[in-house]
Amino acid sequence: MNELKQACEAFEKLIQEQLDRIANMNCEKTDFATKKTVTIGVVDGDGIGPIITSQATRVLKHLLADEVEKGTIVIKEINGLTIENRMAQGKAVPDDVLAEIKTCDVLLKGPTTTPHGGTMESANVALRRELDLYANVRPVSIPEKNIDWMFYRENTEGEYVLGSRGVELPGMAVDFKVTTDLGTRRIARAAFDYARQNGKNHVAIVTKANIMKKTDGKFTSICHEIAAEYPEITADDYYIDIMTANLLKDPLRQQFKVFVMPNLYGDIITDEAAQIQGGVGTAGSANIGDKFAMFEAIHGSAPRMIERGMGDYANPDSILKAAAMLLRHICRGEAAEKLENAMSACPVAVSYDAGVTCMDYADAVMGLL
Repeated sequence: MNELKQACEAFEKLIQEQLDRIANMNCEKTDFATKKTVTIGVVDGDGIGPIITSQATRVLKHLLADEVEKGTIVIKEINGLTIENRMAQGKAVPDDVLAEIKTCDVLLKGPTTTPHGGTMESANVALRRELDLYANVRPVSIPEKNIDWMFYRENTEGEYVLGSRGVELPGMAVDFKVTTDLGTRRIARAAFDYARQNGKNHVAIVTKANIMKKTDGKFTSICHEIAAEYPEITADDYYIDIMTANLLKDPLRQQFKVFVMPNLYGDIITDEAAQIQGGVGTAGSANIGDKFAMFEAIHGSAPRMIERGMGDYANPDSILKAAAMLLRHICRGEAAEKLENAMSACPVAVSYDAGVTCMDYADAVMGLL
């Protein structure tokens, strides 16, 4: 009975924390079209992170050289978000590192390692919470297959926000999932706004509401409330299991345009979509909030590549695509287009067998800019 009482007390604390989080959700949006100086923070992370982010930073400095010289763009390198420092301090994001990050408007972040087991949460999850980066946005484009997908994954709720806060009783472990009205409305509105602004006529709402009736049921019903404000857009419900199959099915998959979904399902299905595109190394990712935004590769830190001495051959495509998304977010669309065109036209590809390194690829891209 003592264990049950402790579990109930822990759950009560979690509920109160979530109520407090809801009370602080609303934030004034940053207008990058009028902002005189934009500060881009660069965090290199773990494993291959320093290798690919260093090359992305070179490309950004090359692209934005005039603005960097004028002071309208500041590129700040932030150290300390390494697995060694996080473990030593016992924090997913050390306080001094978080304070530095909060001096920036946007963040370009390399992959970070999350320890297996234990109670330390992912640095990404912590940053999404601390910066309130509620929309994870991931594009997948394969023109030759008529695929043009945009995924909107809720980023601050679901299993991830409480995934390291579960309780364990003798013979039993329980984790928690949370869905809020405000959190769902803002991710749904972000997805439908994108669809309207980009001429997309279909949004797929992806859940497991037939099983998770309270949380996913709430997510589904609120998405349809928002959908009613966009009569020109069709909104359809899909369960996550069948949607993972649908993404592999021609020609059905070509009808999908925009997806909106809770946190866990978004994590799974965007990796599948990236693999269809050519691998997780080919996809960039945006984490958008009202005040801050973070852009990153969707893959991990690839410790095996480092162990084998192959780190210099890490593919920077994902982080460079994230950099292009960052540029669009801060209203530097012309620079983003130049970067995307250079990557498409680049005649070389990173290859261990051919001896083409990450730096060689970045050099070739910059040669085309």
